[in-house]
Amino acid sequence: METTGTRRSLAGLLVIWSLTRVVLLLFVFKVYIFPGPDVTSDVSVIYQGWYEVLRTGTFPQDDVTWQYPPAAALAILSPALLFYLDYASAFFVLAFTADLAVLALLLCAGLRPGRSPRGTWVWTVGVPLLGPTVYARYDVMVTAVAVAALLAGARHPRVMGALTAFAALLKVWPVLLLVAARKRSAWVSAAVTAGLLAALFAVMMPGAFAFLTFQRDRGTEVESLGALVFHVARHFGWDGQVLLNYGSVEFLGPYVDVVSTGALVLTALAFGWLLLWRFRATRFLPHTLADAALVAVLMFTTSSRVISPQYMVWLVGLAAVCLCFRGSRMGWPVALVLAACLVTVLEFPVWFAHVVSSDTLGIALMFVRNGLLVLATVLAARALWRSTVSAAEPAPVPAQAARSKETSLPS
Repeated sequence: METTGTRRSLAGLLVIWSLTRVVLLLFVFKVYIFPGPDVTSDVSVIYQGWYEVLRTGTFPQDDVTWQYPPAAALAILSPALLFYLDYASAFFVLAFTADLAVLALLLCAGLRPGRSPRGTWVWTVGVPLLGPTVYARYDVMVTAVAVAALLAGARHPRVMGALTAFAALLKVWPVLLLVAARKRSAWVSAAVTAGLLAALFAVMMPGAFAFLTFQRDRGTEVESLGALVFHVARHFGWDGQVLLNYGSVEFLGPYVDVVSTGALVLTALAFGWLLLWRFRATRFLPHTLADAALVAVLMFTTSSRVISPQYMVWLVGLAAVCLCFRGSRMGWPVALVLAACLVTVLEFPVWFAHVVSSDTLGIALMFVRNGLLVLATVLAARALWRSTVSAAEPAPVPAQAARSKETSLPS
């Protein structure tokens, strides 16, 4: 009976995954038009423009929208593998393939003894909640590498280190996967891999690290936590603007630099909390590596000056890995992340015009989405602390032993 139930559940999961992914492909290939601005233009215009530069052997050093570490060039150049398709079509197919790879990784992990298929369900449901943006950004490719790294962590620390380094050179944030790594081999492998790849890019392609300057000069993006200050302030006479700046829609004007600095302070405090947790943690369980990675990425995403919709793909991937482990306490934070995904697709692209204009609907969407992320961060951090730092709860006394003890007591 249990085997039959498992097979039915697996069949249902695969059917839902297949149907939702077909719908996403229909949207990115524009068989059907998704509401709001065209999310695929980043691929057909920006990515393809970078592709034309990168294929000449240099990074787009004069383009301030290029804000990615050097291995990102591989993701941008990858559509060349499908030379029989146009650039955008090839990119969408590869994004779909990365999505499929994550599904396969989670299925293999979730079906092992002592594991759970919940993580696979999180990925299956979470990705389509974000709409076609998932297949129109290369973040799903980065997430696939990050998921592989986390799942390899317990048994193969060197593999985890190498994959983490490669993912971090694709888009920086996966370096946070190492926050709970205890084996020295994972850190050594990550350092060696990162050093070799960085040196290779620096020697072979000029401008490999120009992105560091461009990232430093970014402002406060309209979807970020700090942007709520200006969304509200616009209704009280704040004299500022909303403009496309450094590749994203940002607030420009008085006090923006103060709020941006505040975001950096929050990020520094998050880093401090993670250091404190790392020094205080005494219990490292099989799921701790994944739980800590989710907490770290939640903290740095929520406190960032920019919260682009595709950032939610990272959280869905890490949340899925957490729930592959039966002992993970991240159930509520994961549920909040999924709810935030649903609100995210409403604020971008469906009602992005309302967000940009800071009207009532736009402000409400941003308060709800960012509020869900803040709450998920707090609950996840609390759960991680309690499971690894707080004094262990006393083990329950078996019923038979308790009865024996009672009969031995004097009357």
